[in-house]
Amino acid sequence: MNYTYNTENVCASQINFDINGDVITNINFYGGCNGNLKAISKLLEGKTVDYIESTLKGNTCGRRSTSCADQLAKAVRKAYMEQ
Repeated sequence: MNYTYNTENVCASQINFDINGDVITNINFYGGCNGNLKAISKLLEGKTVDYIESTLKGNTCGRRSTSCADQLAKAVRKAYMEQ
């Protein structure tokens, strides 16, 4: 299933990915730090919701209380719960 998540309080405005059970693939960020977000997407290809959440949840960016990585952790958990 393809899932789209609209982010909050980060430079990337949206995250798209595929979720099959608890496995995440094809992660794409729209906006944000292009090179870093491409790297995150490659590193997390085929990882589980639990792995992504435990690795990225709570990560901050500068003075913000969240980050693109934290938003991805929230997105994959939400997608998993909505399946």
